[in-house]
Amino acid sequence: MNSASTITSVGFCTHTGGGNFDTLQASLRTISDLGATAAELSLYGEELIAGGRIVPGRAERLVEITRQFDLRYSVHGQIVSNFMDREHLDLQKTVVRAMLELCNRAEAGILVHHGGQAKMPALTRIGELDQMERDALAEMAEIAKGYGVRIALENIFALSDAEYRQTPEKVGETVKAVNSPNLCGLIDFSHAYIECTRLGLNWREQIRAMAPVSGHLHVHDSFGRPYSMTKFYHPAEATALGIGDLHLPIGWGDIPWQEIFSELTFLPDTMLIMEITGERFASEQADSLARALKLVDLVNSRRLAA
Repeated sequence: MNSASTITSVGFCTHTGGGNFDTLQASLRTISDLGATAAELSLYGEELIAGGRIVPGRAERLVEITRQFDLRYSVHGQIVSNFMDREHLDLQKTVVRAMLELCNRAEAGILVHHGGQAKMPALTRIGELDQMERDALAEMAEIAKGYGVRIALENIFALSDAEYRQTPEKVGETVKAVNSPNLCGLIDFSHAYIECTRLGLNWREQIRAMAPVSGHLHVHDSFGRPYSMTKFYHPAEATALGIGDLHLPIGWGDIPWQEIFSELTFLPDTMLIMEITGERFASEQADSLARALKLVDLVNSRRLAA
């Protein structure tokens, strides 16, 4: 991979330890030792922000740790981040501002932000939710510009028809509508597979529509089965049934990775992050990295040959 590549770095997300920085440090060491070139800092679980304000001492400790490793960083923002949350919108934006500052301190070029979620409104009101999210994203993208950070808007799946989520194609339309160099799409392939199965959509067409505006990728395997049941006594039980967002090693599910990466092209300087943590799959991470690098080569070789 080099500056002429489409996908320029590959790695894993960090495991969160409930604010225990020893867990973060160990996770980064593992990622580095595997030979990965990138890590996604799961800062939503590191107790770095209180009431919208950065906790100074903890932020300093974060930077001390990240500087120990020769990795490119992205940051995963709040899982509950939601720019369709009218009641808490100001609070949501305050936390995203703090996350952008943390990106700057940790020299992370990407902030992952989940696509919006709301109770399913009347069809005539969906446009209002979409516009509220677009306005907030445009505002945050201007702040991100000052830090040299790109916000990556991730496609998420709904749990039922009572919940509104944008399809991957609509997430791509949101990115296009905001039209900022500091906002891109983030394709989570498993999320797309699950949501499109739930809605009866062609998921390959959906990610094909989103790919041209996408500059960040979340890779982990699944069977694309929505949550028809949610109570499991151990994560391995969901794996056995193949139900839900399983975050499995590459090759454990039935996502046709080679077909997808032979076809799709993404924005320049795209980062690929495997959300496959050492907490569950330490012995499978090396194999997943090797598989991911082959997928990356399918994309990059086409650009170099063009």
